[in-house]
Amino acid sequence: MFRTRVCDICEIEYPIFQGGMAWVSDYYLAASVSEAGGLGIIAAGHLTPEELREQIKKAREMTSKTFGVNLMLMSPYIDDIVKVVIEEKVKVVTTGAGSPGKYMKAFKEAGIKVIPVVASVSLAKRMEREGADAIIAEGMESGGHIGDITTMVLVPQVVDAVSIPVIAAGGIADGRGFLAAFCLGAEGVQMGTRFVLSKECRVHQNWKEVYKKAKDRDTVVTGVTTGHPVRAIRNKLTRKFEELERSGASKEEIERLGIGALKKAALEGDVEWGSVMAGQIVGMLDKEMSVKEIIDSIMNEAVELLRKLYMEHGR
Repeated sequence: MFRTRVCDICEIEYPIFQGGMAWVSDYYLAASVSEAGGLGIIAAGHLTPEELREQIKKAREMTSKTFGVNLMLMSPYIDDIVKVVIEEKVKVVTTGAGSPGKYMKAFKEAGIKVIPVVASVSLAKRMEREGADAIIAEGMESGGHIGDITTMVLVPQVVDAVSIPVIAAGGIADGRGFLAAFCLGAEGVQMGTRFVLSKECRVHQNWKEVYKKAKDRDTVVTGVTTGHPVRAIRNKLTRKFEELERSGASKEEIERLGIGALKKAALEGDVEWGSVMAGQIVGMLDKEMSVKEIIDSIMNEAVELLRKLYMEHGR
């Protein structure tokens, strides 16, 4: 029922992507999502080329299905990271923090599908011109680095502006959000926060416990004055960020505070002075499920919602 161009492009069963989250989206989570019928994605942003190659090989030991790699284009290793992706014959890459245009010819020659993450219509149109196979339109409800337009507003405008498929991201965690994205014109969804609270996600358990306790207003956006806003769970670190921004601290001082903070939370479990990135949807999550249970529940709920809508309004 929900097979779209996204499924054909990425050779997946369900049009559901797992977001590429640094220090969180490793080979184990990515392979598990792909095995369950979605597109698992390894985050390359914090990895060296050698580490990424090892992650790709380990994912292939777990699954024969398609998985992708997320490229953070500001990585100091990006040129070598791209070479690894091509040499390892990864089928799909998603990109963020810039334009993949410099590498598009090489990706195309290698048969790699390129799906950039965008936060504006103008960037979506540019990515289509440069040869992107699809677009991930990510609203400000997302966790981590965000833009300033909501998913509800961004997705339909991107859909109207490009002819390639659009994947909606930001604020999606269940069948209702999945179906809403399709009503906006999307042909798939990407979820990050939802998959963090999966049994296969190997982030520190302290991070997961924070997610389980979070309410609807427990995320906050910091770093707006630096031009690099980030959404995360409110804690001692975010309050310090807010204090520095209110005091007129320099961009350099504010950014220094965040160095290593994501790794500190994800691997060491410091959920007070680490950056516990989370989307606004986190308030809906209260228990861990396997990735298969997550995907199956979303698809089943979406089908039931359609059936109910038809029974109530279709005559």
